[in-house]
Amino acid sequence: MTTAAALAILIAAAWFWSNILMLAFGAVLIAIALRAGAQGLHRHLGLNIKLGVLTVVLAFVAVVALVVMLAGQPVADQFGQLVQGLPKSWDRVREWASGNPIASVIREQVEASDQMEQGASKLAGNIPDIMGKLTGMLNMMLGGLSSVLLMIMVAIFVALDAPTYRRGAIRLVPPAHRPRARHILAELGDQLGRWMAGQALDMAIVAVLAGVGLWLLGVPLALLLALIAGITNIVPIIGPVFSGGIAALFALSQGFDSALYVALLFTAIQMFEGNILMPLIQSYAVHLPPALTIIAIMAFGALFGFAGVILAAPLLIVTMLLVRRIYVEGMLGDTGSDED
Repeated sequence: MTTAAALAILIAAAWFWSNILMLAFGAVLIAIALRAGAQGLHRHLGLNIKLGVLTVVLAFVAVVALVVMLAGQPVADQFGQLVQGLPKSWDRVREWASGNPIASVIREQVEASDQMEQGASKLAGNIPDIMGKLTGMLNMMLGGLSSVLLMIMVAIFVALDAPTYRRGAIRLVPPAHRPRARHILAELGDQLGRWMAGQALDMAIVAVLAGVGLWLLGVPLALLLALIAGITNIVPIIGPVFSGGIAALFALSQGFDSALYVALLFTAIQMFEGNILMPLIQSYAVHLPPALTIIAIMAFGALFGFAGVILAAPLLIVTMLLVRRIYVEGMLGDTGSDED
């Protein structure tokens, strides 16, 4: 009964404090990465851990500033071209839809709906709603930016004095279980660090493959589309579909053949990643079963929103490890591995 009540309280807290929990979890992930970099500097250069953390932060800021200086303007120009090219791509889609019976029916229904909502009075009545939506979007963007900055600050403080926070977390556990809790925390940090290293390598390789492939196909904005492919690849399954869809949509401005080749390119990249690249990375990092990954995306997305979708993979790692160490081994006493 006590365990059920504690579980109910934890679920309620996760529901009401979801934003804070996601911010804290993201900060812990960043802190693990900073701490790993600082430990590497300590091993190779003998640098103090705290000074190493600050060095890693300054190095990251310098790299970002250098990338912005060298590639910021080209990427901005390409983004402008992408926005300008989307209407042309949409016209291609409409032309295709006009010759497709099913798409024609859908288009007629949409146009009929649009005609019913036309009129100057209707438009005038919608102006406050439009302004309200724009204001809401601006507030959301500012809120997201402030949350990211706050998360980075928290991550730096945690990385600078990680042992203090680790000891504080362990003191919440009954004394008899603290040695095991210490071991589980260390294992969590190791697995999350390995996942982040593997994910960074995976994102970089996908971005390079997408960029080279788009360049060979003669698709404009290869750099920007490759960056989108690399960044969105952090979200399993959904990210590659999203980036591939954007690239194929923009390639429509050059014709359906170009869009088809881009779709085939992204399909080939994902087949290579899923069957060759990720197994190699997961042999070093953490193996995540595909079915559980999809369930985690849906579950954590429903519980924590978009942040839960982005962080679904590391949250799944934490969940799997805690279930295995606390429930399967601790409560059930099963320390073996059954194989069918």
